[in-house]
Amino acid sequence: MINPMKMMKLKKTWDTFTTNHPKFPKFMEAVKNKGLQEGSIIEITVTTASGETLSSNIKINASDMELISDLKDVAQ
Repeated sequence: MINPMKMMKLKKTWDTFTTNHPKFPKFMEAVKNKGLQEGSIIEITVTTASGETLSSNIKINASDMELISDLKDVAQ
């Protein structure tokens, strides 16, 4: 069961995040519009404050698509 208080807190922190980083929701909308699908690759690179770079990627499979679908359902 979803805790309504935690959902309200998450909404508040998400609103703050999107205010601080207004391009990110636009990026996510573009990804959604292009159609994330099985076989797509998600890559992330983090550069630490000290300048170290960490990178990883994943190739989306069927079970990943199921998780993405479930998360979309929760967000609605």
